[in-house]
Amino acid sequence: MLGTQITLKSNADGLLLQGYRWLPETQPKAILLLAHGMAEHAGRYARFAAALNAAGYAVYAFDHRGHGLTAGNAELGHAAPRDGWNRMVADLIQAAGFARAEHPGKPLLLFGHSMGSFMAQRFIELQGGLLQGCVLCASNGKPPAIAVLGKLIARLERLRCGARGTSKVIDAMGFGAFNKKFAPNRTEYDWLSRDTAEVDKYIADPFCGFSLDTQFWIDFLDGLDDMSQPAEQARIPKALPLLVIGGKHDPVSAGTRGLVQLLQAYATAGLNRVEHIFYDDARHELLNENNRDQVTADIIGFLDRCLIPQP
Repeated sequence: MLGTQITLKSNADGLLLQGYRWLPETQPKAILLLAHGMAEHAGRYARFAAALNAAGYAVYAFDHRGHGLTAGNAELGHAAPRDGWNRMVADLIQAAGFARAEHPGKPLLLFGHSMGSFMAQRFIELQGGLLQGCVLCASNGKPPAIAVLGKLIARLERLRCGARGTSKVIDAMGFGAFNKKFAPNRTEYDWLSRDTAEVDKYIADPFCGFSLDTQFWIDFLDGLDDMSQPAEQARIPKALPLLVIGGKHDPVSAGTRGLVQLLQAYATAGLNRVEHIFYDDARHELLNENNRDQVTADIIGFLDRCLIPQP
């Protein structure tokens, strides 16, 4: 079930964002805005959207700039000539307004996976008051020390390859490094899931697994630095319900160690409605893992709790 295709013209620069709307059969009780991960696309979340529809949620998701139908084959991996990360976040905030306008008065919740979870982290810093709850899936905390080296390498690679060029060096530092933890490897993407069928579907998808250009990496890594500053995290509404979920074998968070740091940072910022679930043996794509039914049930349970009025 791919849902209804929708288009949104970005206020940032006029780019046409392509996405999907999945609606329940009856009037929705709330809206879930979904932000997908890096080098994938929103269409992969149709199964998750169907479960959310069955639970009464309307679901909206757009392919981020440089991704999926928004990019097409010609622009895969290219977000913008400059400031691509901030434009992506602005697009997500605009998408929230689009979804709310279609369902006036309905509560809005946000789900972000991987790169989408970093977008969600920034969203709640900038516009957390729009939300009744947020799920950070396969996320991470403060960028590790190696990210400083990554920022330098990305700038050097931009000099060598150009802003629109891709870099095997950067790719090796990212996805390539993640997969090393699962050697001997069946594929280059074993780190995504224990479910080999799901990994094979990712590999076969022409809108998955592509390289992003050097300018994207510069904008992205700079954005992560900004987002993880305590002064920015202090802007998040203290009573906003948050659910942080991760796999204990997810290399993105170093096996949830980065998520522990994030939880500590949010506690320091005074957030008082933060929950977390760490799944044994699970890898990066929790919604495509062997235990995905339990993960989905846990997410829906959290979303439902977000809708209960607080005394």
